[in-house]
Amino acid sequence: MKRLTATVTGYVQGVAFRANTQQEASRLGLTGWVKNHWDGSVKVVAEGPESALNRLAVWLEHGPRAARVESVDKRWSEASGEFHGFSIRY
Repeated sequence: MKRLTATVTGYVQGVAFRANTQQEASRLGLTGWVKNHWDGSVKVVAEGPESALNRLAVWLEHGPRAARVESVDKRWSEASGEFHGFSIRY
C-alpha cells in the first residue's frame, strides 16, 4: 500500500473539484481526503494500491470538466493506514 500526496494548481476551486475527487477516489477504493488551500490550490492525500493511486494521479491531471489544471505536484510515500473512507476536509 502506498500514499499519494498531491497539490493541484490552476482553476480548481469552485468547480466541484473536491466532490469529483472524492467520487473518483472512492470508485477506485482509495482512502484519504481532499481539501481546498487558501492559495487556490487543492491538496489530496490518498492511500491504497499503487495501481489505483496511479489512476487517480492521471485523473488529477485534468479533474472535472469545468476545471483547468495547470500542474500537479505529486509525492509518494508508504501508506499509514490511518484513513477510513475518503472525505472532503474544510
